This record gives sequence, structure tokens and C-alpha cells, in this order.
Amino acid sequence: MKQRIRVASIIQDGRSVLIAKKAQGRVDSMPVWEIPTGKIKFGEQPEEAVNRMLEEYLSVEVAEKCELKDVITFLAPQGSSRLSNLYIIYSVVLPENVKIIPQERYTAFKFIKLNELAGYRLDEASLIALEIEGGEGKQANYKSVANSATVYVDGCSRGNPGPSGIGYHIVGANGVVLASGGEFIGFATSRVAEYYALKVGCEKALELGLTSVRFVGDNLMMINQMNGVYKVKNQDVLAIYQDVKVLLQNFEACAFTHVAREQNTKADEQANLAVDAHFAM
Repeated sequence: MKQRIRVASIIQDGRSVLIAKKAQGRVDSMPVWEIPTGKIKFGEQPEEAVNRMLEEYLSVEVAEKCELKDVITFLAPQGSSRLSNLYIIYSVVLPENVKIIPQERYTAFKFIKLNELAGYRLDEASLIALEIEGGEGKQANYKSVANSATVYVDGCSRGNPGPSGIGYHIVGANGVVLASGGEFIGFATSRVAEYYALKVGCEKALELGLTSVRFVGDNLMMINQMNGVYKVKNQDVLAIYQDVKVLLQNFEACAFTHVAREQNTKADEQANLAVDAHFAM
């Protein structure tokens, strides 16, 4: 499988984020916007690539601040095959009063609020990166552009190990809640609960007939393992992980995104309600 590696920058001005309009290949096609994105040249460090990209594409000589924000990977269709994408996301602060002049890759740029993104056709990586920035409550306005659903998953263990539950919350591309629920899974560790929640989230998405899905969770280790950053070595979750990998083959495209706990409240609530309901019987 081919892999594409890119650096991308989230540039903010207050509550607004910068998106740039890509030079069109076909005049009659709808323009595509993205957060500033570029390749890493041979011998370059990712941060060096970000600064070079800003200079070449936006005429910004150097960023005032450039910090690693996240690393995301996702599969996307490419003809009859699937392309593996790895994007290294940086949070960038530009110098005050800097003049941005689009060059080469871009023909225009705008600072817009996250809830205004529905009016723009954004590429897949930009949408995923901005989900991290925007949080659970703001995604419905712009994820419809990608024509995919979002599956929030979470697991809880009271005692670790202890009584455990899983929760899922599935939102369609149009922002409508498609399914939400939880399940008591018995005595388990939080690690097992997180992976079991992902498995159930996959099963529910397939039951709904979804083909393009973003899985969102607040457990960074699990998300990194699903993205291939770390290998799964723990025997207690290995079997569940393998089940999930088999289920994922049924999707045309999928991605895994890590968010803060407060951005995953719906799935967390369902997991805890499942444990409470079990002991209330």
C-alpha cells in the first residue's frame, strides 16, 4: 500500500482558522480548500518543512511559533486501491502584521470560524485536523463536506480492573445522531474497555450501512495503535484489536482521531450509564 506523508499547519487568528484555496486543475470543478499543507523534502525535519512551505506558498518568511499538535493517519480511496496518509499537524502562530501573499499552490486564503466551514469544500486531512481543533459539538457543520459519519467511542472501568462499560455515539454526515448506546461488559481493565468500545462502534457503524467513517476516542494510546504509531503488544487486548482490524476491512475509508476527554462526553456518558444500569437491576 502506498503512503503519503505531509506536514500541515493550523494557523489561527483569534477564533478563526486560515484555509487556502488550491490552484484548480480543472476550471469547471469546485475549488478545494485546505489548511496549508506541503511535502517533506529529503533531509528535512518536519518543522523545517512547515517553515519552507509557509515561505513558498504564503510568502511568510518564518513563523513566530511552530509547535507539534498531532499526527494523524487515515485511509482514503485512490482509484481501485486505498492510499495510506500520514499528516504531521503543527499549530502555527504568524508574526504580527505579517502580509500573506498566496504563491504557487494557492490562489487565495481566508480566516474563517470553524462553524462556517460547511460552505467550503475541504480536503479529508484538513477536515480531520480541524475536528481535533473544533471538538465534538462543532463538527456537524463541516464534516458533511467529507460525506462521512463520525463514531465516538469510550470505555470506563471503575477500579481498573473493575466493573466496566462501553459507549458509542454515532453522528451522520448531516449532523443527525444515528445511534447512541452503551453496554456493561463485566470485570475488565480500562484498556480492554476502550478496545471493546471501538469494536462495538465498528459493528454498529456496519449495521447502519456506513462506508466512510471517522472513529474518535480520548484514549491516545489506542488511537496511536490504530494509526500504526505503536504496535499492540498487550495480550489482553490483542484478540479484540485483531477483531477490529477484520471489521475495518468492510469500510471503504476510515480514520482515527484523538480528542480530549471533554470532547467525547456523549460516548463517556453512555459507558457510565451502562455500568449504573447493571447495578441498578
